[in-house]
Parts: sequence; C-alpha cells; structure tokens
Amino acid sequence: MAVLQRIRLTRPRQVPRPGERCELCGDGIGDDHRHLVDVKARNLMCACRGCHLLFVSEGAGGGHYRAVPDRYVAFPGFQLSRAQWDAMQIPVSVAFFFLNSELDRVAAFYPSPAGATESELPLEKWAEIVAANPELGTLQPDVEAFLVRARPERGEAECYLVPVDVCYELVAHLRRLWRGFDGGREAHVQLDSFFGTVRERCGVKA
Repeated sequence: MAVLQRIRLTRPRQVPRPGERCELCGDGIGDDHRHLVDVKARNLMCACRGCHLLFVSEGAGGGHYRAVPDRYVAFPGFQLSRAQWDAMQIPVSVAFFFLNSELDRVAAFYPSPAGATESELPLEKWAEIVAANPELGTLQPDVEAFLVRARPERGEAECYLVPVDVCYELVAHLRRLWRGFDGGREAHVQLDSFFGTVRERCGVKA
C-alpha cells in the first residue's frame, strides 16, 4: 500500500474522458493509461494504474491476466536474411511477433486494410532466427513483441522489442490511412514517424 501511495503522490492525476473506464474495476482512466492482456480471450484490456500493478508479478491472478510492460530494446546487430523474410510469407515490410502462451507457439502479425492479419509462422523458422539472435529469448510471453521493419532489397532489417499494445496501436493507425496494396504515402509517413518514436524510446540516434 505504501508503494501505491507514493505512485499516487508522484504522478499527475489523469483526467478521464467520458466513457473511458478501467475494464476491471470500472474507475475512470485518462488517455495515458496502461493495458492488460487477457491471455484466455487473447485481447487487450484498458486498466487503471492500480489494476495494472496487480498483475505485474509473474503468475499473478493465476496467469489469466498479464500486465503489459513498458520495456523498449533495440537490436542493432540483428540478423535476418532476405530468404528468411521471404520464407515467413509476410507481404508487407512490417510485422510483429510474440509468444502466445495459450497456443504454445509464436504468433506473427502484419498491418493490412483489415487490421492486424495473422501469418502462420513455422516454428522451425522462428527457432532459426532465435538461434542467430539469442536476445530474442528474453521476450515475455503474450505482453512483449518483437517488431521488425524489413528492407529485403538492402538485405537488412530494423528490429526492436516493444510492448505488444504499441504494435496494435500502430496497426490501428495504419488501417485508417491504408490506400492501395502497400498502404500508400500517408501510411508510410505514419510508419516513419512511429519508428522514429520507437528509436527515441530505445535511445537510438537517428
């Protein structure tokens, strides 16, 4: 309780917008709220800070809910060949991957006009990528994602570990802007801006 009291005193109070509520306790929440992953239902839930803290510890709540952390990590030495990217059969240049603990496999998603589209990723391909990049083994299941922006024509990729809710936020923005096959100019501008923010959070200089 003392920790919660200190947080309350040191953080500015958020002003909730009408209708915005914590999906666990019902309290009003502001724009800058946190999220939980409902592992069973495979969806994100908006949460107040108090409810978010309840599920930070491993195994809290029987593992039904997990708090999405705010960790950002850059992988400047990441290795991904054009053949590996092509083998994943992702038709656009951006995708995110996370470990789905319920299904016990890696889930791969990419943005599209329909939102987040899942790609069936063969486990052997993921194992091959992790073997070349052992740092991927630090991903927390369900709540952290490995975000990739591939540039196969250059034989390189931009790669980060990010909170999974950030990836779905990106997909939602791109869905509203998407035009044509590859998203169009506005979507690419949004993508550039998004990755610029991720680099800043990781402390990577442009």
